[in-house]
Amino acid sequence: MQVKGLAAKSANTSLEPFEFHRREPQAGDVHIDIHYCGVCHSDLHMARNEWGVSEFPLVPGHEIVGRVISVGHDVTAFKAGDLVGVGVMVDSCGHCSQCSQGEEQYCEAGFTATYNGEEKVIGGKTFGGYSDSIVVDSKFVVRVPENLELSAVAPLLCAGVTTWSPLKHWNIQPGQRVGVIGLGGLGHMAVKLASALGAEVVLFTTTPAKGEDALRLGASKVVVSKDAEQMAAQANSLDFILDCVAAPHDLDPYLHTLKTNGHLVLVGIPDAPHKSPNVTPIVFKRLSISGTSIGSIQETQQMLDFCGEHNIVSDVEVIRLAEVETAFERMLKGDVKYRFVIDMKAN
Repeated sequence: MQVKGLAAKSANTSLEPFEFHRREPQAGDVHIDIHYCGVCHSDLHMARNEWGVSEFPLVPGHEIVGRVISVGHDVTAFKAGDLVGVGVMVDSCGHCSQCSQGEEQYCEAGFTATYNGEEKVIGGKTFGGYSDSIVVDSKFVVRVPENLELSAVAPLLCAGVTTWSPLKHWNIQPGQRVGVIGLGGLGHMAVKLASALGAEVVLFTTTPAKGEDALRLGASKVVVSKDAEQMAAQANSLDFILDCVAAPHDLDPYLHTLKTNGHLVLVGIPDAPHKSPNVTPIVFKRLSISGTSIGSIQETQQMLDFCGEHNIVSDVEVIRLAEVETAFERMLKGDVKYRFVIDMKAN
């Protein structure tokens, strides 16, 4: 089927209108009319081929929400008109040890990315959500609560589940003290979700001006990480830290804020390595430094259900498709609170 979208034709040119083919819905597929698509920083990385893996033309977008147009005859979980979402992946091998235990994001063969992945039915590359509609295997489609503001749901499909997954994996409980490093697209969701789980949230930031916003989002305390006195006051006080910063930085000051048996978990991927941390506090306090990727489909549904119950969405700025390049420029400057979302129905 013919679809219209926006594509990067090369790493050095602006995104431009693009018509392309998607597969006709198969027996297990869901055909979705896209209403909104979030603008993730990885969209910019991929459009500019900053990770060296992009194949052009490339249609970005993996924070997709919309309504079901039709379903294949084997699909029973969804029907036309349902409100649904699609995140970072649209397929996996389905039979490796990770897929078998419901962790498709760690598929040993590598999951199929929503864009720039391998289209398994008609060949070529998958194309993402900067487009009119998308066809996805129903096993990789999630149900969106009807009570949430749809434009602000889109970033939950990436930023939301990327922060939800470690909070649940490490079993964050009411009363625990959780640190969040960085108040951006990921960090603001980490603050909201950890707070809603009952944790006392400490936001670490290099920008004092973000303090008021962090408190509004659910943080109970804001610490300016460049202030040695403020950092020292947090020594041995945190159970868990979620590091959402995608730039190289020194992890040692944060290790000192962890209690014995504490965890520092990385979800940001810097363009250069972090400084090697000092092993002494790791050894003497039995600390761990870990990392996690996006969440599974099951975790994504769990997160959306939780957000529906607690009325949690992302803080977004809605734009038109023609404004994506401007959004990219502003993202590079950190000029967004906290996620751009494209209204695919706007002129």
